[in-house]
Amino acid sequence: MFDLTSIFWGKKMEYSLATQLIAEFIGTAFMVLLGNGSVANVELEGTKGHHGSWLIIAIGYGMGVMIPALMIGSVSGNYINPAFVIGMASVGSLAWGKALLFIVVEFLGAMAGQLVVVAMHKPYYDKTTNPTAILGTFSTIENTGSKLNGFVSEFFGSFVLFFGALALTHNAFNGKADLEVAHIGLGFLVMALVASMGGPTGPALNPARDLGPRILHAILPLKNKGDSQWDYALIPVIAPILAAVCAAFLFRGIFGL
Repeated sequence: MFDLTSIFWGKKMEYSLATQLIAEFIGTAFMVLLGNGSVANVELEGTKGHHGSWLIIAIGYGMGVMIPALMIGSVSGNYINPAFVIGMASVGSLAWGKALLFIVVEFLGAMAGQLVVVAMHKPYYDKTTNPTAILGTFSTIENTGSKLNGFVSEFFGSFVLFFGALALTHNAFNGKADLEVAHIGLGFLVMALVASMGGPTGPALNPARDLGPRILHAILPLKNKGDSQWDYALIPVIAPILAAVCAAFLFRGIFGL
């Protein structure tokens, strides 16, 4: 059975479930803080990065995945994504009981990270009059108005992410690469995905990263925030989950887990 929990200092370390849950909470919070923080820096009026390029956001999300991977990959496996958790559980590489706990703390971590983004940027939220820009700092938006286009974008972007993540970590566990190199590669993979496949939706590639902050968008008393676009909200939840399951089964069928 292939478990993403990594090799630490040349030997496999076993951490308590509580420690792993804390690691997943922190890792997901850092991912959202760095990722959505970069979006806020670009989209909100008055920030130092206002009207910056999409590259800033791509770098922010790439680092938002890479840094937690280097931090907690040896503790919990650095799933930080409920879709990935479900994909690994579906092929028997993660117990469903543990998977459900991971999903809960990942959603909580995503919301905690988003709260920090809002606290840091509150003066700039108050200055921003474009509700779409405000929503974009919380969750994804389907630019064409087509749910099908959003689903296609989220599915294939997520599939590349999960299949690539499995390949990178699988190589490390088979001695073909250092795990730290795999984690760095994962960050660059996310950066490339946001830069190349992020135009249509944002993208989410992660149910917790999208739904957790979207819930906060709906309940926080921000000026000019507009609609939370709940009619689209299921797409960045369902598409990454289906992509993760497909990627996990295909990878197992080709390479084994």
